[in-house]
Amino acid sequence: MSDQIQHLKTVEQRLLWLSHWMIHNANHLRAKEDGIKIGGHQASSASMVSIMTALYFSALRPEDRVAVKPHASPIFHAMQYLMGHQSREKMENFRGYGGVQSYPSRTKDIDDVDFSTGSVGLGVGITALASMVQDFITAKDWGGDVDPGRMVALVGDAELDEGNIYEVLQEGWKNDLRNTWWIIDYNRQSLDGIVREGLFGRVEKIFEAFGWDVVRVKYGALQRAAFEEPGGAALRDWIDACPNVVYSALTYMGGANWRKRLMEDLGDQGAVSALIDKRSDAELAALMENLGGNCVETMADTFAAIDHDRPTCFLAYTIKGWGTPIAGHKDNHGGLMTKAQMSEWQTHMGVAEGQEWEPMATVFDTAGFQAYLNQVPFFAKGARRYSDARLSVPAVAVDTSREISTQMAFGKILDDLARGDSELAARIMTTSPDVTGTTGLGPWVNRRKLFARKAQKDAFIEHRIPSTAKWNFDPQGQHVELGIAEMNLFLLLGAAGLSHSLWGKRVIPIGTVYDPFVHRGLDALNYACYQDARFMIVGTPSGVTLAPEGGAHQSVGTPLTGMAQDGLASFEPAFADELAVIMEWAFDYMQRDGEGDPDERTWLRDETGGSVYLRLTTKPLEQPGQRVDDAFRQGAIDGAYWLRKPGPNCSVVIAYQGAVADEAIAAAGLVGEHRRDVAVLAVTSADRLNAGWTAAQRERARGNPQAVSHVERLLGELPAHCTLITAIDGHPATLSWLGSVAGHRVVSHGVEHFGQTGTIGDLYRHFGLDRHSLARSVGELTAGARRIPGGQAG
Repeated sequence: MSDQIQHLKTVEQRLLWLSHWMIHNANHLRAKEDGIKIGGHQASSASMVSIMTALYFSALRPEDRVAVKPHASPIFHAMQYLMGHQSREKMENFRGYGGVQSYPSRTKDIDDVDFSTGSVGLGVGITALASMVQDFITAKDWGGDVDPGRMVALVGDAELDEGNIYEVLQEGWKNDLRNTWWIIDYNRQSLDGIVREGLFGRVEKIFEAFGWDVVRVKYGALQRAAFEEPGGAALRDWIDACPNVVYSALTYMGGANWRKRLMEDLGDQGAVSALIDKRSDAELAALMENLGGNCVETMADTFAAIDHDRPTCFLAYTIKGWGTPIAGHKDNHGGLMTKAQMSEWQTHMGVAEGQEWEPMATVFDTAGFQAYLNQVPFFAKGARRYSDARLSVPAVAVDTSREISTQMAFGKILDDLARGDSELAARIMTTSPDVTGTTGLGPWVNRRKLFARKAQKDAFIEHRIPSTAKWNFDPQGQHVELGIAEMNLFLLLGAAGLSHSLWGKRVIPIGTVYDPFVHRGLDALNYACYQDARFMIVGTPSGVTLAPEGGAHQSVGTPLTGMAQDGLASFEPAFADELAVIMEWAFDYMQRDGEGDPDERTWLRDETGGSVYLRLTTKPLEQPGQRVDDAFRQGAIDGAYWLRKPGPNCSVVIAYQGAVADEAIAAAGLVGEHRRDVAVLAVTSADRLNAGWTAAQRERARGNPQAVSHVERLLGELPAHCTLITAIDGHPATLSWLGSVAGHRVVSHGVEHFGQTGTIGDLYRHFGLDRHSLARSVGELTAGARRIPGGQAG
């Protein structure tokens, strides 16, 4: 056995012990307050230990990036602990407050996590999209010094049930995917039972259909050697034919039962009987459990044999719980070793009492082993969390001299950036799931081209066929066109939004999607935000304002999603100048990486930065004219400003967000003919208003009476008898909370049910968003005159 393999086996056993002791400590030794199981997935970790050892300590280079299978988190943390990148205190507090996380987390763990995982399937998919982003970067002049690495996913076989994985496979095929490895831990056991027979055959066909190389790693070194012995072919045939459930059960029962079953099926055949008889029960069990994925030597050799950049799927056969007393048991997914089992296993592993947390326990030549660890290529450069300088943001403006929609204004802003030569514009990457032209990105793409590793001219242009779209593909292109799969959109935004950290090259990702279909990619959106990826997502068109489409094409709940999603600042501007102010701020906000101290003016933690969500529409609005005052600009960013200021006796405030601005303003005019002192509040971000308000309340509860939020200053001077009429083309709860800020009565207008088809006027009347409905609420539900103009009863 070579020194390299011996060291790998030592690492493997150290990681197996440390990961399982960490889980055992959390569940059986550490004091419990809640009286509930802590968990930790001992068996799922054990099945991955050989794969991860061979990968990290033999195959990987510092430029490679890995998404670790969620349930192998303990192995990952044990590995970082062994390498001195994780603390014992955090290990001892596994799954506790401030301890290492249940699943690898870029934002919550101190060790060198490349991609957060947890929601199964997403960590797998993002590696392929990250490889596409890497190609995007390295094709540019500003990214040519990046040394491309492999994007690697460690995949649980049950994760292959997730549909987003197959969406990613298709997208990878279309974009000439490379430098991507997916390593499937094929232990054939999931939470509820044993994986169906023959799954591997289907998996291979799917991957091969999308242009992947498939490497099946079924037999370990011990098994391959045994197959060369007399009778070995019969043993191999028996292994191949054995049902998954039988193999698992025999593994759990151990060597004597392996012997009994093998002799029943293969005995009295001379050579094969001798092959079995020459091994003790322990040796026979070791042989039968030496599947390829549980053989560190085999995995290291397999990885080393890959000398190309084609996408590769490794189907590594493993035993769930390998090397532990619970190996193979049907219930071991959530199962834990008992104290008695752990005590016996500790003796088996040779770990002395009191040495459980020692990284070098059981290592004979500690100096030699440490010297080996010090030269492992992957860890040689230390932490691989990079950064990039912030890009200066050019002034953003848009013509407001005519009616314009926010969607059209968005397209014009990007078109103006495309015309310029700013460094920011050079770093923008736009993307859309097959709705590029209908979401305002057409002019940008015409100027900046679509990205592909190989140039491809637009056949329509070459044949002089008139078209508004110039679809030229080029390595210098800055738009990545996706198929109709919103999960891929958000995974790509997540990968691109980590570019400054993964490659040290900042990308400004902007994605567009029809607003109702934000929810189709919600899991991947949440995943991207959890990783602190930085991107702009533009949901457009939105709401029942998309009148002719009807039904599920008219978003209702997305404003509430924007409010609830951590790491995402949500805006819904009504006017083009608001959008320009917000986008200029957003381009800087997306690059910030400061501390979490709040701004004492708004109590928002803006210096931490984050991603941005813009909810836009195709409805043109008459613009309010040129506005350059600081109150407007700052208010648009902070979340609201007075479009029509209240007087000292204000009895009605009409507060709106988004496309219903014209109806709200007109309603104020109608009401103003019979009521004095009607105010109009333009809300650009219920999300930021609400976040600042709740933060200020928390600060006051801590004893700081000076903490006052932006919305509290806006509404604080209103008389107690004032009524707020709120309006939004979305769920009314988005704005209904405004009454709680200063104790005012609220009448909320919005959309609570699936839309209809018709004109915008039809739908606004149907949902009570038109000016007369808003005025009628004032007339009927507040004290004062009950008539509104036009002969309609109030």
